[in-house]
Amino acid sequence: MNRQEALQLLREHLHNENLVKHCIAVGAIMKALAEKFNEDKEIWELAGLLHDIDYEQTKNDHSRHGIVALEILEGKVPQEVLDTIPTHNDQTGYERKNKIDFALSSSDAISGLLVATALVMPSKKLEEVKVSSVVKKFNQKDFARNVNRDKILLCEKLGLSLEELVEISLGCLLYTS
Repeated sequence: MNRQEALQLLREHLHNENLVKHCIAVGAIMKALAEKFNEDKEIWELAGLLHDIDYEQTKNDHSRHGIVALEILEGKVPQEVLDTIPTHNDQTGYERKNKIDFALSSSDAISGLLVATALVMPSKKLEEVKVSSVVKKFNQKDFARNVNRDKILLCEKLGLSLEELVEISLGCLLYTS
């Protein structure tokens, strides 16, 4: 499955445009991380793009989020993508084992913090967000309370500091927005 096919499938399953944009952002961050670590950019991007494909179907039973995705994606994407997607939801019981697993969880969470930070800027644009602003907001526990800081810090399992993750994420999102 290529990126265009993944986007088409994603739009068939997700009707909330903000959720689609979130998946596109996570895909872009994953692709940038794959480049950084010399991994397969297409596979990493697909994992990011499709990680929430079942979100609207499972929003009332979060324990199935990631599992239903496997049913939707079986036979359509490489096994590595199937192995990774359920690891981003701690309720599935799938353990994070590989770089791609830690990267997906971290990318998913950092994208939320970046958007929340952009929304408090005067222009409400990502272009105005600086690494230092995101780090400051990260440390404010009352800011963007739904953003899981522990998942963001999984970047350390990749050998990245919070600042490096933010820099990579901001850099790639400015080119895709």
